This record gives sequence, C-alpha cells and structure tokens, in this order.
Amino acid sequence: MTIAQPTAFEIARDLIRCASVTPRDEGALDVVGRVLAAAGFTVEKVRFTEPGTPDIDNLYAKIGEGGPCLMFAGHTDVVPAGDAAAWRFDPFSGVSADGMLWGRGAVDMKGGLAASVAAAAAHVAEHGTPHGSIAFLITGDEEGPAVNGTVKLLDWARARGEHFDHCILGEPTNPNALGDMIKIGRRGSLTGRLVVHGKQGHVGYPHLAENPIEPMVRILAALKAAPLDAGTAHFEPSNLEVTTVDVGNSATNVIAGEARATFNVRFNDLWTPETLRAEISGRVKSATGTARVDLTFDPTNAVAFLTSPGPFVEVVATAVEAEIGRRPALSTSGGTSDARFIQAHCPVVEFGLVGSTMHAVDERCAIADLETLASIYGRVIRAYFAG
Repeated sequence: MTIAQPTAFEIARDLIRCASVTPRDEGALDVVGRVLAAAGFTVEKVRFTEPGTPDIDNLYAKIGEGGPCLMFAGHTDVVPAGDAAAWRFDPFSGVSADGMLWGRGAVDMKGGLAASVAAAAAHVAEHGTPHGSIAFLITGDEEGPAVNGTVKLLDWARARGEHFDHCILGEPTNPNALGDMIKIGRRGSLTGRLVVHGKQGHVGYPHLAENPIEPMVRILAALKAAPLDAGTAHFEPSNLEVTTVDVGNSATNVIAGEARATFNVRFNDLWTPETLRAEISGRVKSATGTARVDLTFDPTNAVAFLTSPGPFVEVVATAVEAEIGRRPALSTSGGTSDARFIQAHCPVVEFGLVGSTMHAVDERCAIADLETLASIYGRVIRAYFAG
C-alpha cells in the first residue's frame, strides 16, 4: 500500500504552529525530523552550547552514501511576532485563508524548508535512495546570534567525514512572484564606528572649546565623496551608509565634547574585510586634520561570495523555468544569510518563496506557491541525480 506523502502546505502549517522564536524550538525540529525519518533518512539532533549564548538544537539528516551529495539547508527559528493583536490571525496558528498560509515564519523560512522536505520525501518514495546522497542541515539559530547553529553544524559534519557537493538554501528570494530570482551570491557586511573627541565649552567662548562636529562632518563627507567601486558583472557597486550620528547634546549654548557616528558597508567581491578596512581608514585619516579620532570596526563573518553560473546554477534555473514558465534572474542583492557560512564548504544558491511579508505583521505565503516550490525542488533533485 502506498503511503500518502505529506504536502509542503501540511509541513509548513505544522511548523508555523511551533512558536520557535529564537532560541526556542518548541517542537519545530521534530516536525522536520518525523517526516524525514519516515522517508528513510537517518536523523540526528545536535545541540551546541557556548558560554554567554543560548543552547541551540540543530538537525542533520541524510539518505544515501557518497557523492554527489545535494544538501538542503535552512532554519526553523523565527523572529518575534510582536503585538499578536495586530495580526489578522494568531501568528502561531497556521491558519489557511484566502489561498494563503498565515503565520510567523510562513515565508522566512518555514515555507521554503517545508517545500524542500516534502520534495525530498516524495523523491525517495517514488525513486528510492539516490545514487549519491541527500542531506538536510537545519539550524534553530539563524535569526539570533548565529553562534550555535550553521557554522558549528557544518564543522561537526566535516569532522565526521561528511562532504557536500552543492547546496540549496530555501530563504525567500523572490521580490514579487515565485520564479523572479535566484540568489547566486551575497554581499559582505562591515560596520564601523567613529568617535571624534573634542572639548566641551560655552558657545560664547569657542576659543576655549574644541567642537568635534566639524571634523566629524569632514570625515563623513570623505567616506561618501567617491564611490568604493563601480560594481562587477554579478554585483552592484559597494555602498557605505551612515546609520547614526550623535553628539548627545540637548543644550543650544554648549559645544559638545564628543561626536559619534556609525556606518555600514555592503560590499561586493572586489573587497575583503581587510582591504575595505584599510580603504576606510585611509579616507578617515585624510580628513581628520588635528582632531582626535577613534575608528573601530565590529567583527564580521559576512564576506562577499559568488557561486559562478555553471551546471549547478543551470539545473536550478531550468527547474524554475520549467515550472513557472520564465527564466529567473540571477542576483546577489539583499542582506546576509547562512549561505555566507555554507559557501566555505560547497557552492550554494538560494531560492525560496516571495519575501514581501517576511518579518512583517500578517506574514503569509500563497499555498499554491508552496506546492510549486516543492515541485521545483523535486525537479532539481531528479535532474541533479540524473547527471
């Protein structure tokens, strides 16, 4: 007797009903684990700890042996729902209405994860164990500190001798409609902080004070004066944005003693964090003059990377086109994701649902998109192991 396979909608609904706000799991990994175990996957839960951070449960599942190994990656944790009264439906009820599945994580990224799990289970049921292997690497720590999640799980797998040939990450990648866009890379992210030290004093006696705002203005102008680069074939130009400027001064007759500013750079693969720090430091120095300035950079684990268009990208793009009827754009836009960690282990592309409601009140996805996404992943699996 053929056992009915769970649909992407059913898995996503069950996942949404787990209020897995980072770092809580609330049974979300068990939802994934039960479906994969029933399909014949070996499923393991792995907990990682580190002082000062929450303990995190992760899941690793695999079927088959050796290569090629196609990995699906994702996360079950979600951001907080905020004011539940502002939602049309309870954010953790997984309600279906108006052809949509409603709830926190529907888009980011329980829906994409559900589609990949449904596709893999259906493939094994129809075609048996692949000539190679399929793996799932699922974390509960993507929306949080990202300390006890994907990075450690990848290292854990490598220490066991696991090897991954390619990866699909089901983050929401489509701006307007399913099939719009595949992410083949991501920009890096670097945050810098400036402190200009002055000398507080009365505005009527400026010769007795040192105003830190004037050199701060010069420095920020120098940072923005010239483009960092003109972009590349697959990346937009790198961009520096000043995000805060603060002197903490509410008095109109006082010259502030200190000015602070924060900026963030989203950079392409022409830069490394090291070369970018050097460029920014040079621009700051050129505008500092006699001012006393501290420039520091936050630690970063977001380095620009690119999965060059080739056979694997073509497999994914062809599967999307076959189901949707149009060719998806190849993009490196947007923020960061766990793909920045995975790319050190194997080529990775991202393709998931429409992202317009992610992290928003009334987050939701079209139920039809869930099933179509599962069909796309199914095509990818078939084509991948066919050649």
